[in-house]
Parts: sequence; C-alpha cells; structure tokens
Amino acid sequence: MFFSLIIPVYNRPDEVDELLQSLSLLEFNKNFEVVLVEDGSTIPCETVVEKYNSKLNISYYFKTNSGPGDSRNFGMRKAKGDYFLIFDSDCIIPKQYLTEVEKELENKYVDCFGGPDKALDSFSDIQKAINFAMTSFITTGGIRGGSEKIDKFQPRSFNMGISKISFEASNGFGNIHPGEDPDLSIRLWNLGFETRLFSQAYVYHKRRIDWDKFSMQVNKFGKARPILNRWYPNHTKLTFYFPSLFIIGLLFSIVLLIFGFNWAIRMYVMYFIAVLLLATLQYKSIKIGLLSIVAVWKQFYGYGTGFLKSYYKIIILKQKPQEAFPELFFKS
Repeated sequence: MFFSLIIPVYNRPDEVDELLQSLSLLEFNKNFEVVLVEDGSTIPCETVVEKYNSKLNISYYFKTNSGPGDSRNFGMRKAKGDYFLIFDSDCIIPKQYLTEVEKELENKYVDCFGGPDKALDSFSDIQKAINFAMTSFITTGGIRGGSEKIDKFQPRSFNMGISKISFEASNGFGNIHPGEDPDLSIRLWNLGFETRLFSQAYVYHKRRIDWDKFSMQVNKFGKARPILNRWYPNHTKLTFYFPSLFIIGLLFSIVLLIFGFNWAIRMYVMYFIAVLLLATLQYKSIKIGLLSIVAVWKQFYGYGTGFLKSYYKIIILKQKPQEAFPELFFKS
C-alpha cells in the first residue's frame, strides 16, 4: 500500500514548515509521498516546500482559490498512491502515525477512517482551552476527541484517510464548507463503504485562531448542520440539537431565576464548575481551566445560535441552502 499525504494550504507558510518538519521525522520504513496544494494563497509556501525536497518525496501545486474541499480533491487526483491521508496545515504529525495507520488497515481494512486530535505542551493556553472544548467528553467534542461509542464514525478532514477507490466512487468532497467531511462520510455510507475511528492515529492540532475566529468557526458549523440534516434526514441525531437546547435552557433558567426559582441556573453553574475542574486537572493549570469555560461557552453559543438560524431558514422556511447561506459554499 502506497500512502499519499494530501495537504491543502491557504496563506500558512509557518504552519506548513512545522507540518513538513514533523513529516520528515516520521518513523516509517516504506515510501510515501506528500502532495501540497496551495489554494490561491497570497502568501505562498513554495520556498518552505523547497527546504524539504531532499527530505521528503513532495509535490507542490498552486491553483486558484476554490476552498479546502476542492483543493483536497485536486491533490488526490494528482496523487500516485492508492490510499490518501489528509491533514490540515495546522497539524503536527507524531512520528509513529503512519505505522499506526498501516497496522489498523492490516488488522481491519476500511476505505475511510478518521483519527482524533490532541494538544502539545508547547501550545498556547488559549489553544489548549479550545482543544479541550473541541475534544472533551463533557462537551459536544467527545466524538472528535476519540470516543468510540458511536455506531458510525464521521471522520474529520484535519486527520482523515480515504482509499483511492472510494474517492473515485464518491467524487470526493463537495463544495460546502464547513460540513464537507460529514457530507462525504454519509455519501460513502450510501455507496456501501464503511468508516472507522483509528484511535491511535492522532495528530496534534494547533488551531491557530483567536476567540473571534473560533466563535465564527463554530457558528458556521452550526449553520451547516441543518443543511446536512435536510440533505440526509436519515442521519439526523439528537446530539446535533444539544448546543441550541443548551442556550435555550440557559435563557429559561434565567427567567426562572427572576421569579425566584434557582434550581435550573444552579445546574448550569455545576456544569461550568465541572468544565473548570476537568480542564484544570487535564492541563494542570487553573488558568487553562478558566479559559476552557470561555471556550466551551463560545462553542455552545456560536454553534447553538448558528444552528437555530439555519434551522429556521432551511427546515422551517425551506430556503435553498446556497441562497440562505452563500458564505458556506465555494463555487465549483
């Protein structure tokens, strides 16, 4: 099996440098290739790539901007391998990654897999807090964090593998973003392919974003979900509604508090205390524990309000997704 590592990038030369450095240190005794696709960047990383030409079998392509999904498809069409491994440019890959992937595929082959993400000690406190919000079992991030208590795992494109056969059968990623990875997973299931979590094939995901960008990102995630629910109603789950219900419940608890009933608001206080304690214990830092409360709140509020807005437009008003939220779609 020949692995092709597909990396789309947009204006992130520093990230690419760290990612390629980690790939050059992989402990794997077989050949593999790296396909890096520059998605119309105004700050290209070609000079960074040149540094690694002697260390990696790497191909560099520059194309007009068409979004990460289409860039991944472009890379897979150019790749020579029979199994594609897809990373975001803000990932750092552990040295044993390819060995773990090969082991899993030899043990129980699957045409598409996803792996979890973790935080390095060198990450900033905000990055660690956001990582906690996105991966902890106490938030909606349990699946991203590596929980296997799910009937069909939906891989996320920051750390994802897909066979050439299933890519060609499905035509790869669609033009929605975010949401292109669950969209692909569901289409693969409908074609008869299976997906699976490779719990030991983790990456370190830096998520170089500030609070405002994080809020915007999770808000877009929330907007994308009702669109996917409308496209694939058989794959709708109650957990998709949880952040919105969390926000509505908080408003309800505040109203109850005004009328002298404090039991509901106390439940929310206990929840955020649990977030504080778990994050503090995980990172051994009260500061990160406090920042994790901020991250979880922004995650729930951003996703929940985005979901409600999209649910109203897409499910109730039955507007066309591309017209209701043009910012979520790249032109094909």
